[in-house]
Amino acid sequence: MDRLTRWDHLLFQKSQSHGYWRQWACISRWISRTGDGPPYAMLGLVFWFSHLPHLQQYVGDALLAFALELPCYLAIKNTCRRRRPAAALAGCQSYIQPSDTFSLPSGHTAAAFLMAVLAVGHLGTWGLLALPWALMVGLSRVLLGVHFPSDILAGALLGGGVAGMILLS
Repeated sequence: MDRLTRWDHLLFQKSQSHGYWRQWACISRWISRTGDGPPYAMLGLVFWFSHLPHLQQYVGDALLAFALELPCYLAIKNTCRRRRPAAALAGCQSYIQPSDTFSLPSGHTAAAFLMAVLAVGHLGTWGLLALPWALMVGLSRVLLGVHFPSDILAGALLGGGVAGMILLS
């Protein structure tokens, strides 16, 4: 087992062995849901119908970014085929049922960082408020037992990277 895998497993197991893990997992479930698809669609509709050009541009950039990010996400996930923590580590459990089998990268984290980086690009200082939210979405996925910490890092790099490319183009 390589050093990164040992580090990943150790951090994951520490998160599950904490005395308040179940309480944190309950809160994490709500935080994770803010990173599901429907809230993004609702935000996009509100921004689009605001008729404010910078918010409409945000929506256009988000649609383009997701069109680029999703195929990359699927290719990485199906190439790496990394087992989720509950399948990879004896005695570990997940608090929720994940939507697919593989864990690398975290799609919730990729989407959250995509939206957060675009928010910084389009909303300036106000957009910085989205970065702690994106980090909390990622951390919630570890606390829910469906991702290793490096899955979160990979998702953040993927989503943030794609958003950065869109903003620079």
